[in-house]
Amino acid sequence: MDIKFKGTKPSRRAFLSGALAAGGAAANAGVVKAQEAVITEKQPWSQYLGEGVDAFPYGSPSKHEAHVVRRSVEWLTADPISSVNFTPLHELDGIITPNGLCFERHHGGIAEVEPADHRIMINGLVDKPLVFTMQDLMRYPRENHVYFLECAANSGMEWAGAQLNGCQFTHGMIHNVMYTGVPLRLLLEEAGVKANGKWIMVEGADASGMNRSIPMEKALDDCLVAFKMNGEALRPEQGYPVRLVVPGWEGNMWIKWLRRIEVGDQPWHAREETSKYTDLFENGQARRFTWEMDAKSVITNPSPQAPLTHRKGWTVLTGVAWSGRGTIPRVDVTLDGGKNWHQARMSGPSMNKSMHRFYYEFEWDGSPLLLQSRAHDSTGYVQPTKNELRAIRGENSIYHNNGIQTWYVNEQGIAENVEIS
Repeated sequence: MDIKFKGTKPSRRAFLSGALAAGGAAANAGVVKAQEAVITEKQPWSQYLGEGVDAFPYGSPSKHEAHVVRRSVEWLTADPISSVNFTPLHELDGIITPNGLCFERHHGGIAEVEPADHRIMINGLVDKPLVFTMQDLMRYPRENHVYFLECAANSGMEWAGAQLNGCQFTHGMIHNVMYTGVPLRLLLEEAGVKANGKWIMVEGADASGMNRSIPMEKALDDCLVAFKMNGEALRPEQGYPVRLVVPGWEGNMWIKWLRRIEVGDQPWHAREETSKYTDLFENGQARRFTWEMDAKSVITNPSPQAPLTHRKGWTVLTGVAWSGRGTIPRVDVTLDGGKNWHQARMSGPSMNKSMHRFYYEFEWDGSPLLLQSRAHDSTGYVQPTKNELRAIRGENSIYHNNGIQTWYVNEQGIAENVEIS
């Protein structure tokens, strides 16, 4: 079996340093535990009164979790305005992403919108053009749904081989939250879509005027005009005060700071759906309108930013899987690069177009591991290998890379991004 190591960008040294530091901390903790000082001696936090109930009115994570943050890759984009950062998947469990850790992708920076002055307009091929205030929107029936949101470019840097050393960077352009909002169908029905209204163009209020065409069938099916996520108001970087939710479809269509919905009889072929967000094939031709996100999975622990620090013994492997076409009834994992596959244990709720959490517990004997996961979705689709994708798509593309990810774990428990063939 040939193993191809790369993973030298953007800062493999920094990632490994962090991993080793974590390992050292765990080792020190083991020494203290051996001395049993933490159980036999009174600790500082049990000798003094703590902060009162109003010390942190909105709450905040423990100071010991300060390393759990979104991170960007400096060399990836020309500037930090039209750029992206990544969700720390290796630090999370369950399926819900905390709002403050949801990855960001902006085309014109974060728009600071005054909600009292914000309006949503519906125009074009409708019987009655409408303008909604935020107060108007709050008077419509609302729904709650848990959906994943994945950037079409998630894993895009891995098309030509193993590149970024951490699942935060290879797979972190995704998050999974509960959205609260008004079905777009209700607003379109109020405006009265004309018989020849087959498409909508949704547009944001940010400086880029981000826009995308969406077929009417999808708009009337499950799209939401959302104003809350995980129970709180959208955060500015996620489109405050209102964004579009397009379940299962690529993230650039989930227009943030939503300001206009135009109904037309054909797609607009705007910049973002011609020169951008199309899949370039080996022969130079591009595939357009690749809306749905295919089934995909990744092992989050162990992984390059989450090494095995306990050495030999009982080990918990975990990861997440998702599909834009339904649920994930099954995930397979392998410890030896695909020679033997084992069915993982699915845990937690299984919801349509949402993340799913899987686990596989095993006794690690300390020998090197080649870890992979393979998702099956409810349509019967099975996540392909990277080589199977390349055989059809070539290596020119950026978007919709859902190939199987491989982590190599050495005898010390350090993990690295690799490819095997």
